[in-house]
Amino acid sequence: MITPVATADLVDEHGDALRVCDLQFRSFGGLTEFAGTVRTVRCFEDNDLVRTLLRAPGDGAVLVVDGGGSLRTALTGDLIATAAVENGWAGLVLNGAVRDSATLGGMNLGVLALGTIPRKSGKTGAGEVDVPVTFGGVEFKPGDVLHADSDGVAVLPDLRS
Repeated sequence: MITPVATADLVDEHGDALRVCDLQFRSFGGLTEFAGTVRTVRCFEDNDLVRTLLRAPGDGAVLVVDGGGSLRTALTGDLIATAAVENGWAGLVLNGAVRDSATLGGMNLGVLALGTIPRKSGKTGAGEVDVPVTFGGVEFKPGDVLHADSDGVAVLPDLRS
């Protein structure tokens, strides 16, 4: 598990070397600060890959989902978030929407998203896993380290490569 560091402190320490997401996320999870190694999904109004990935061991990772910014369907809800908690994921950052927001707020999971919608998403499995995704002026790459808190999302590059 990676211990969260305040994003403002990371900016002070790393300056322009730090990637800071420009999107103004809303916090829906029970954890307001979280950190972990990045895993990614790119999908559009279809959460089958998100559900499949979060049912596997997370080892403290953060799943970053590029849902194209769609607010038409939810990419996660209480059932998928429960799987994430049970499998050791630290958090979710969604360029898209969630549902079951009241329940998400009581979970031991960080969840950042653009908004809420009660409509379910498709389940065809369309999309890609563990590919670089870009939104909010930031490219999120698998293996990067993400820190999130009430000030925003900051990403440090994977130093192993």
